[in-house]
Amino acid sequence: MTAPHHRLEQRKVRFDFSATPLHWVPDEPEVSHVMNTLHILLPAGEFWFCRVYNKAVPLITDPLLLDDVRGFIKQEAQHARAHDSALEPYLYRHGIDPSKFLRGVRWLFDKVLCDHPLGDNALSRRLQRWWLVQRVGLIAAVEHFTCVLGDWVITTDKLDHANPVMLDLMRWHGAEEVEHRCVAHDLHVHLGGSIVMRWFYMVVATLALTYLFHAGSRLMMRQDPAIKRVRGFLPLWRELGRRGVLPRMGAIGRAVGRYFLPGYHPRTESDTSLALAYLASSPAAQRAAEEARTGI
Repeated sequence: MTAPHHRLEQRKVRFDFSATPLHWVPDEPEVSHVMNTLHILLPAGEFWFCRVYNKAVPLITDPLLLDDVRGFIKQEAQHARAHDSALEPYLYRHGIDPSKFLRGVRWLFDKVLCDHPLGDNALSRRLQRWWLVQRVGLIAAVEHFTCVLGDWVITTDKLDHANPVMLDLMRWHGAEEVEHRCVAHDLHVHLGGSIVMRWFYMVVATLALTYLFHAGSRLMMRQDPAIKRVRGFLPLWRELGRRGVLPRMGAIGRAVGRYFLPGYHPRTESDTSLALAYLASSPAAQRAAEEARTGI
């Protein structure tokens, strides 16, 4: 029997960071800053996801996939808003100025990965379908990482002592990444994207995300007087992973390897029931559901 279609919903969550300490993982300033990179990377990135997917919507002929894509767009837009809401009341309030990194990220998504990176001309317009599929392939690779990281953050107990507001943001986001983990892959296949293309963009995504997390976390650590020496990003992640406060590098490496298996499909990564179990207990998601029910 075929499982019923799981419809993705947008949960209009809100978070109050006015009492959240800079080191929201107690006694772990480096862990806090590595994860804080999400606040300065994701808003521009996930709004870019939405723009790309809105371009793909007219090309989708499968009604269920179309419903998934529309749900994905709504969830990703809410992720972007939630992380962006941490800038003023959290990062800037604690003296962290990520504006230089933000300018670079916006240039990446608004100029390099835009609809016409080489200018709006006849050749560029002729290649629009091809360029759209390339970008969807890149998003599929990135979504593999977000699923793996989302599964870790909702299942680990090493962060249970962290600031509850920021932890709820991370786990709510991680749970929704697990919930919609198949959409990007399925859309790329539907649009005719090849397995070789997905392999190529996994290499691109691995290198790009490593650099972006390195640059973003390093910028914030240098502005934090509690951190006397900024260590190399990969050795730092290796140590923090061994202590369990970040995912182990070996686990991430194995997850990347699975992406290259010929029969790979995201449904084998994590479990939707785990995501829904957290979303049923998330304070922010519960509050959003109540507000939607009562019309507040």
